[in-house]
Formats: sequence, structure tokens, C-alpha cells
Amino acid sequence: MRLCLSFLFFVLKLNIVFSQIHSLSTELTHLYDLNQLPVYSKDTYSAQVSSYDTTGGNDDGFSGRYSFIRRNADSTLVIFEVKGAGVVNRIWTPTPSEDTLDFYIDHDDSPSFSIKYLDLFSGKQYPFVAPLCGNQLGGYYCYLPVPFARSCKIVYRGKKTQFHQIQYKLFTEKVDVKPFSLTLNGEEQATLKKISTLWNKKPKVFHDFYPQAALSSDKQVELKPGTSITLLNSMLGGRILGIEIEPASAFEGIYKHINLKINWDGESIPAVNCPLVDFFGYAFGQSSMQSLMIGTQNNKNYCYLPMPYDRSAKVVLSYLTIQGSDHPVIKFRARILYLNEKRRNKEGKLYTQWNKVLKSSPGKPHVFADIKGKGHYIGTILQAQGLQPGMTYFFEGDDSTCIDGEMRLHGTGSEDHFNGGWYALMDRWDGAMSLPLHGALGYSLPFCRTGGYRFYLSDKLSFTNSFYHTIEHGPTGNAFPVDYTSLGFYYADRPPSSPQEPTTSTNTVYMPDTLYVYPQLMDYNIYGNVDIRTSWKYGTGGESYLFTPGDESAIRISLKDIPKGKYGLYFDINSSASGCDFSIWQRQYMLSDWISTMSKQDLRIKDLYIRDIDIGDFDRTISLRFKTGPAKSTFLLHRIKLIRK
Repeated sequence: MRLCLSFLFFVLKLNIVFSQIHSLSTELTHLYDLNQLPVYSKDTYSAQVSSYDTTGGNDDGFSGRYSFIRRNADSTLVIFEVKGAGVVNRIWTPTPSEDTLDFYIDHDDSPSFSIKYLDLFSGKQYPFVAPLCGNQLGGYYCYLPVPFARSCKIVYRGKKTQFHQIQYKLFTEKVDVKPFSLTLNGEEQATLKKISTLWNKKPKVFHDFYPQAALSSDKQVELKPGTSITLLNSMLGGRILGIEIEPASAFEGIYKHINLKINWDGESIPAVNCPLVDFFGYAFGQSSMQSLMIGTQNNKNYCYLPMPYDRSAKVVLSYLTIQGSDHPVIKFRARILYLNEKRRNKEGKLYTQWNKVLKSSPGKPHVFADIKGKGHYIGTILQAQGLQPGMTYFFEGDDSTCIDGEMRLHGTGSEDHFNGGWYALMDRWDGAMSLPLHGALGYSLPFCRTGGYRFYLSDKLSFTNSFYHTIEHGPTGNAFPVDYTSLGFYYADRPPSSPQEPTTSTNTVYMPDTLYVYPQLMDYNIYGNVDIRTSWKYGTGGESYLFTPGDESAIRISLKDIPKGKYGLYFDINSSASGCDFSIWQRQYMLSDWISTMSKQDLRIKDLYIRDIDIGDFDRTISLRFKTGPAKSTFLLHRIKLIRK
């Protein structure tokens, strides 16, 4: 018996030792096991190295001036270098190249491995494979963890590189780390495959994350304005593991007047208090997000973030009273999945910070989170609306994160923060797309708006005393006027100190009166022969298109994204010595007389009024028809403006 007890003690001790070893396999576990999310990351220092303009300007990689730590004697560039034990969690760039990256792990004598920069994301070199590595929305991302025991240095062999962000964590106490190797053992290969299976599965369901049986509070609801419904009122310690609400379409529209409120353990301040649709990643009235653990799929809202609590939990939906309005009864099914397994000492509770700014203050960034206490930040959802029509310049703004009073992470642009790149360009950041950890919630140049989300699993940002996370609006100085709505997710030891209360005035989608259609994202068809050249030189913020049409050719432009109504129609064009004649039509109805764009000198006409038009169910296009000749052969279009009447 004594021998058995001694052997058992030895096994337990051995398990404890092995559990403290940080390896590729243990880091990968965070990317599929959501039970790890509430667990505090003890003694870790989260930070990032990036190519941001340290002078406060907007040269965040364009010139390459801020894109390296130092230049070696052979002209190669050191782009990352840290001492200590830690993990590189994320590498992002929109500008990879054919040049080689050398990774020096735990020594400086020779590279531990080398890889073509592009192949970090191409899937050509195992284990840098999809879905942890790839490119979409204009950004290239690598989430394969790279552990190191003593140091890590990355050297770029080319002479110039541009944008990048390299996020890492260091262990501040002595820990055992198994350094990264390109040769994976059986456990590491199996873990990588498990991630691929989960992330690629569509649709995902509750039991993909939590195979055990769970209790369920399942209700069919009819919610009227001015009323509330309690979805769960548990008086035992436990953890919510799933929230499912359907049909998701019942909550779409410009009015976001159903609020979600969650309270833990009788706390006076709610852990969650925001419009229901903002919690599930809707954007501008439409369901949009399909992340790994929260969003909308198959007309069902889902959240599988674990939410442990000590003594009680209450989940309530409230339909705000709207004076003088006739809003419908909302019918839906709500299901809460939970366990009576209370919070462990090493876990934080889930909290959110909702921040709605109807009109930004010049010089002040938008705040994602301002947190006091101990915990870790795990995600952001942002809806970003410009209040100045035209190009979405506000998305040039950098994110900035102070942890425990120290600036640790500074980004290179808003779409970069969400792992994208190059907004307003075709097949880049130009529309909605959801990936497991990040995505775009949509993009509209006419409405001057966009949105994004990003979640942190293996790279969650740990803090001991405070966490302050912001994003600029505008290229510099927070000068671009915006209407921003954000929701920050984090686990911590206490609720937020002064949360914002959602009201009817904050819960309505902003609808601009002036809409611009830029050629670069214009949906159009051509009749006849038309040659096209593009140019950025005219200062509109976007591309201008120089058309060389054949005689009696035409271009039909879709206005399907413009809401129905009456508008004033204006063209922003140039006249020149080679300008042709054009007229505007709505199908077979002529809206304008023939207009000449010929002049002795090049002259920009910013607001050429055409006429008032109606956009209805069947009139959702306009067409340009051309008359040309040897001396009048071109038509230069900068953009089209519609002003709501």
C-alpha cells in the first residue's frame, strides 16, 4: 500500500512538471479548447513589435523606415528580437515577399529554420498550413505558435520590407519551454489536425466545443416593446457554455432596441449590457459575423464562450419602449446551455465593455476597453461609421494598447488590426467576410462605413492591474468625425466600473444623406467597346477611371446598394481637349440631355448636377451613353454623388 501511494505521488508530481512545460502542443490547445479561455495566464507579458510610425504620422510601413529594429552589416534587417522564454503568437503583414525569413531560436549562431516570407502563409511548408496560416481581406496572417526558451530573433534577408505586426508573450517567471521545431511529433501533428477539423467544420454546433451533456433553459418568446424576459435565473454556481437564439432575421433592421443583460453573483453592474445584435456581431442592421465561437449561421445566433460564475447568473432580454413608434412583437426561440459547475479560482468571469459614440470628439481615440483589475482581453467587435461622406479615411487609424500602465501594442492601421489590409480595393478589405478569429463585418464606400472583429485565443492579452485599448479615427490626430460602436470581451476578477447604458438614442443605425459611388468598387456592365485606364492622381481618395468609349457604347452602373428614395444625382468628372459627349439614362428613359466634356484645358467639375432621380424596386441602375469622334474620345469619371431628398 505504501509503495502504491509513493508511486501515485510520483505520477502526480510528474504530471505537474509536464503540465508546466510550454510546447507547441500546449499552445495549440488554446486554439480549439474553449475551456482554456477563462483561465488566467499566470506570469505572462503580452506585447507586439510592429512597423508603426513612431513619430505619430501615417508612414506605418510605406517607406520601410520604421519596419526594422536594425540593419545588419550584410544589409539584412532584424525585424524582431526578444530575450527570455516566450511564444510568438501571431505574425501579420499585407506586404509579404519572396525574400527569406531566418528564425533564430535560443541562439544567434545560425538560424533554427528559414522560410520564404510568403510561405509563412501559403500552406506550402508544413506546419505553416491553413487554417492557422493564410491570407484574406488583404492581410496575410500566421497563428502557428513559435515557442522559445531563451530568445527569438527574426531576420529579413531583403533590403526593404514594409508593414508587419509580430505579437508575442514572455513568461515572467521561470518555466520550461520546448523550443519550436519544423519537425512535429505525433501529439503536435494530431493537435494541428484537431484544430483544422474544428475550424473548417460548417456549421459548428455546441457539442463541437463541449461534448459533455449540459442543462438547458429553452424558451419560445414573444417580446413586446416595453417588456422583458428572463432567459436564465440560476441560483447555483455554474457556467454558461452556450447561448442560441433563432431566427436571427427577427432582429435585423436599423432599430436595435432589444438589449441583452447578464449579471453574475448579484453584482450591481451587469457583466454584459448591450444591444443583442451588437453582442452577436450584426453590422448596420444585418447579421454579419460567423467567428469560431460567436456570431450568426443558418439564421441562428450562437455564442459558445464559456462564462463561469460563483453563486448565481441571470440573463435578461429587454425591449426598449419607443415613444410614438409602432414596433412589432418579436417572436423567437432562446436556448441557454449551462452546467452547475462553479467558477474555479484560476478563472475569471466574462465581462464586456460596450461603447457607442454618436459623434467623436476631435483628438480623442475611440476606447475599446478601459479596465481595472486582473484578467485578460479576448476580443473586439467594431462597427465604424464615417460622418464625412466619401472615402473611409477614418480606417487609417492605429490601435494602441496599454497594459499595466505600459504601451505594449501599437498597430499600423484599423483594417490591419483585424488582420486585413488595403481597404477599398477589389478582393481586399471591400466587403463582409468571416474567418474563425477575425473578419470584416462589411464595407460600403457609398455609406462610408465598415466594421471588423478579432478574437484572441492563444494570444489573449493578460493584465495584472489595468488594460487600456483604443483605436484612432483618421490617418492622424483622431480628426475624422465618426460614429463608432464597439464591444470588448474580457475575463477578469471584477465588473467594469462605469459601463454605458444602451438607450433608444444610441440603438439606431446611422443613415447618411450623402452617398458616393467610387469607380474602383462600382458594379457595372459595358455595351459596345470601352477601354479603361485607372489613376490615383486626382485626390478623391480613390481611383479615377478614364474611359475611352467607342461611339454609341454605354456603361450601366448598379445602384442596388442605395436605399430606395428620391435623390439629387451629381457627377464628379473632368473636361479636357479630348472629352466626349455623354448622357444619363435609367434603362430606356433619358434623364439628361447630351453633355459635352470637351474643353481647351483640363478642368475638374466636382459637382455636375444631372437631375433628381427616383430609386425604386425596378429603377436600381443608371446608364452612361456616349457620343465620340476623332477629337472627342475620352470620359474621365472620379465618382458619383447622390444626395437624399
